Amino acid sequence: MRVLTGDPAGWEIAKKRSVVAIGVFDGVHRGHQAVLDELVSLGERANGPGTVRGVLTFDPHPLAVIAPDRAPRLLGTIHQRLSQLEAHGVDVVGVLPFTRIRSMEPDEFIKAVLVDALAARAVAVGADFRFGMNRAGDVATLVAAGEQWGFLVDAVPLLSEHDSQLSSTRIRALISEGKVEEATELLGRPYAIEGPIVRGDGRGTTIGIPTANVNYEPTIVLPETGVYAGYAILDQERVPAVTNVGVRPTFDGRSVTVEAHLIDWDGDLYGRVIEVELAHRLRAEQKFDGVENLVAQIRRDIAAAGDVLNADRRSTKPNALG
Repeated sequence: MRVLTGDPAGWEIAKKRSVVAIGVFDGVHRGHQAVLDELVSLGERANGPGTVRGVLTFDPHPLAVIAPDRAPRLLGTIHQRLSQLEAHGVDVVGVLPFTRIRSMEPDEFIKAVLVDALAARAVAVGADFRFGMNRAGDVATLVAAGEQWGFLVDAVPLLSEHDSQLSSTRIRALISEGKVEEATELLGRPYAIEGPIVRGDGRGTTIGIPTANVNYEPTIVLPETGVYAGYAILDQERVPAVTNVGVRPTFDGRSVTVEAHLIDWDGDLYGRVIEVELAHRLRAEQKFDGVENLVAQIRRDIAAAGDVLNADRRSTKPNALG
């Protein structure tokens, strides 16, 4: 997958055979995936099979530029977003700094970015898409411009789940409340925290349960403090893990850390980039009366994590009789 950055005037994309989806795509959740799926049929209608599928996304989040005090915590890093877009069949991604377009009128944005930079023959957006200075542009604006410049427009209806709109905002709220199982349903995968592994205070090693201390980006959503079962991803290796998100009250900690214990795994972790999936919340963080009690509870957490992850594997295993 090609990633285009910087001034759109310098972007190059396959001419006359490109379709583009536009949005922040924070989390690349199931609603976003519906827009990406629409790119396939939209491309075939516009240009036939083999059309280049492109995405235009924004980094940082537009609200971080317009109203930093209202900017949301994000559902991952830009690296994670790009990885998810690639996993869903995107060929080219344009990462546009919002500062470059915030003062553009809708028609100016369409001409400079969609027509000149991306050579879009078709555009897919969510039904509530707004763009341009003061959010003056909408789907109707795109449709009118498409008639002028020769591109199709497809507004994908917003998905709903349990009578509520499927949105990044809703998923952020679920994660912040520790409801990672519900967030998984809406994301289509477990929520994951990514970052390089850095040295902590070394207590995990001294008590016989080493942990990877994740240096997460401060812009991401953190779940409610507690202990979570899931997986740690190192390169292409996916290892069962127990992750603690919290301040480590037994040791009178103050700042929130993300520490993962990789179950039955041994190796050098420092300096590597890890992605920690949070599939199930096991318990709240608590203060223990002494290290021995803490260690005993962690060992129970490891056993509980193995149980729930094994149950997950059994529930997704194909029926041999089917």
